[in-house]
Amino acid sequence: MSSFKRTYRRNSKKAVSAMLAAAICLSGSAAVFADEPAESSANSGTGTNITNTSNTAFSLFSDVQNGFWAEKYIYKLAAEGIIVGDAGKFRPSDSVTQQEAITMAIRFMNLSAEVGSGDTVPAELQISGYAKPYVELALKKNLIDKDEELAILKEKESWGQKKASREWVAKVLIRALGKDEEAKALGIAATGFADHDKITSSVRGYVNLAAKLDITKGIEGNKFDPQGNVTRAQIATFFGKGAEHLDANYPNVYEGIVTELTDSKLTLYVDNQLKSFVLDNRSVYFTKDSQLKISKHDLKTYTKVLAIDKIGSAAYVEIIDGNQQLETTEGTLLRILNGNRILMLVNNDSVEYTFDDTTAFLDQNGNKVAASSLTPESTIIVQRETYTAARKPVLVQVKSALVSKSGTGTIESVDVTGKKVTIRDASGTVETYAVDETTILLYQSQKLNSLNELQAKSAIKYSVKNSVLDSLEVTQSIERTVKGTLLGLDQNGRLLTYSNASGYPEVKLLTEKPEIIVGGIKDATFDDLIADLNGGDKVELTLDAEERVTKIVVEGRQSEQMPAATVVNYDSKSKTLTVLDANAKPHVFVLDDKTKVEYNSNQPTLAGMESVLNKDRKINVTYIGSRALSVQMIYKYEGTFVSVNTAEKKITLLTSDNKTIALPYQGTAPTIELYGKSATLSDVKVGDPVVAMLSTNQDAVQTLAVKSSAQFVVSSVDTSYSRIRAVNSNNGLTESFYVDQAILTDENGNPIRVNNIQSGQTINVAFNGHKAVSLQVVKLTLGSVQNIDASTLTVKTFAGGTESFPLSGSVKVVRGTSVTTGTGGLSSADRVEVRKDSDGTLIVKVLTSLERKFSRYDANARELVVKRATIADDKYRFFVNADTYVHQGDTTISVQSLKDDDKIVLYFNGERLVEIEKQ
Repeated sequence: MSSFKRTYRRNSKKAVSAMLAAAICLSGSAAVFADEPAESSANSGTGTNITNTSNTAFSLFSDVQNGFWAEKYIYKLAAEGIIVGDAGKFRPSDSVTQQEAITMAIRFMNLSAEVGSGDTVPAELQISGYAKPYVELALKKNLIDKDEELAILKEKESWGQKKASREWVAKVLIRALGKDEEAKALGIAATGFADHDKITSSVRGYVNLAAKLDITKGIEGNKFDPQGNVTRAQIATFFGKGAEHLDANYPNVYEGIVTELTDSKLTLYVDNQLKSFVLDNRSVYFTKDSQLKISKHDLKTYTKVLAIDKIGSAAYVEIIDGNQQLETTEGTLLRILNGNRILMLVNNDSVEYTFDDTTAFLDQNGNKVAASSLTPESTIIVQRETYTAARKPVLVQVKSALVSKSGTGTIESVDVTGKKVTIRDASGTVETYAVDETTILLYQSQKLNSLNELQAKSAIKYSVKNSVLDSLEVTQSIERTVKGTLLGLDQNGRLLTYSNASGYPEVKLLTEKPEIIVGGIKDATFDDLIADLNGGDKVELTLDAEERVTKIVVEGRQSEQMPAATVVNYDSKSKTLTVLDANAKPHVFVLDDKTKVEYNSNQPTLAGMESVLNKDRKINVTYIGSRALSVQMIYKYEGTFVSVNTAEKKITLLTSDNKTIALPYQGTAPTIELYGKSATLSDVKVGDPVVAMLSTNQDAVQTLAVKSSAQFVVSSVDTSYSRIRAVNSNNGLTESFYVDQAILTDENGNPIRVNNIQSGQTINVAFNGHKAVSLQVVKLTLGSVQNIDASTLTVKTFAGGTESFPLSGSVKVVRGTSVTTGTGGLSSADRVEVRKDSDGTLIVKVLTSLERKFSRYDANARELVVKRATIADDKYRFFVNADTYVHQGDTTISVQSLKDDDKIVLYFNGERLVEIEKQ
């Protein structure tokens, strides 16, 4: 026996044999048994060589396609010498004979050394020559009983060539567990399978025990299919799954820690020794917990792997534990002693590690350096292996070191909060330096006021002392921002004047069309800006490399508000407006062409405003000194509905500033507007948000519009008339509405236009009565449920990432026509669409699924055709969208790669095919 031993889980011989019973573990419509290769033509005429090939070259099977469901176990057992192929083929769908199953079981248990001559095998069994020694040993181990086998053998039937049935294998494997008596005790109990009566009565106890031990789950329809046959692919899967519980000590199987990994070489640390293998194009790679093949590049050093040796080459490599067997220690380097010892300070204690020539040393940027180049007081990270008693350092990397240098480069990023600047120097090295109060920041010989003015990609020259930036000068800026107060705006000369953070005025040239952003104003222009020596807008200006203003963002305004002022007089010649405030104190304001006006008009103008500024009118005024910045005619009140007094004909509202106002109405009642309904005053409930529209004379409520919201799926968009046709998500009714005066935003809240809205999108729409006032595209997250706990739902998206959703608010789960609150009905097997409803409720819609076998794909029509479940099945053609997620496990594949009879699961969001999963 080689000194390199496989360190499989140490189980008793009974536990070893027990795993043979896992052959009955079912999935789909067939047992997961497989098949042992038939004897060579010289032995039985079947044409398959079954001689032991553990010392022959290993090759891939041409009839085992990449991604085949049993691929992992076929290659694993072939590398171990348990199964073999024929002329480069494996023949996975061929059935297994009883003598082949026994032969494979003996090899799997690594009992080939105990095989005898086969001379004592009863002639009545009619066994091929190659199988006689194996059957002889199986009789000795009580895996089979001669009398039982002969009793069920038909006349002129060869026991050896008979196809292995499911119930026969169940009996053999349970006996291999040493549980024959226990199985007999269960013989009178019902098996629980729908085809219980078809199971031979003397075998029911074995089937019962197999089910009790969770070896079998049955097949589709809760059947056992006792007479079903077993294929080679199925039995390969069985033995492969059972191997992790088997302490077989195969001489060519090694389990250890990866100490060296190159494109052509793998070295493992096994039983205190090193074992190396060649990696070539015949090597296959898998992980312990998945049946999907991985790439060689997924291997990592210091992880635990299993390798199967074929004449020095690793035919099969499996990651047993992907966690690197390393421990990490961080501390301060004190010094390097005698060229091979590290003395460092860890949590105020001195620690010493001995290293050798194999230990790697890296600087902050991952570049290899000599141990002698490390400087004291540097913060270092030491990684030591944990799989030997020596715990030798394998990697030492500098995390941070005191640096003093100067140079040129570009700004990579700026951390204003953390006061750090990351610089890419002229050589391409990226380093981060701290900034303190002594750091000098310059641009064109002018001192910058803060880190906010630095922009990534700007060219710089800099100097560093003790890892802190001493000075940084921008030599060529890409873009930067400055803040100040807007003093003047000369649109004709394209000049802007502002006072900087130090209070000094500066003049900047404007680009041809600078972007202007004013909160609450859609498509803001120069007219929406307030430039004033005493109270101009607080702005952030974006400057390009030529110091021209490309963007103006208003961050604050110093204007004052006068609500509910009463008009005394307006002089159209001098444009002076006299009003009384709420305390009856008079004020005079001057209006000009820059004064923003608002009254009940879609296109308000100053001239139009002048015509309604009559005595006793109520207005809201925004002003700086005597300059009127905006004048708003009070034509509506917004708040929540409190009550209605029909006797006094008054409606009471609570405004956003917690003021209660009573508004009169005329006639029987004001007009009530509620979206989607012909409403009356009785439909308005206490607490409803409403907008009270006043009459022309401001003396009565003319219309009471109830604020509401709804979620829709867009059917069509008429961009010419800003009209949207959509299906209401709550009642399924198709409705139309106009959004010409609505605020439109995408799923991230960014402004969009009507032509950005697409058919099929989900939208939340807010209404004031019948009028749409805002529309936002709803973000839809499609994926599989990864985790659910009391506070969070985590979804793995089709893009491979994860998104988490807090469960603190209202949650609804929609599964078909069933709607439940909370996430109790969700499981990790569910595919879902997650979205926010118009009221903020988290909606989790479980996608419907369909299991079928692949037939063909029409690339021109983009149509997937599956095999019908029954003749009457009319759902077998599906359109494949451009964003339909097609995959096997975590690997994205093309729909064209699917083969005839591939098992696939289709997932639908409504009628839309969103996912195709190959099994």
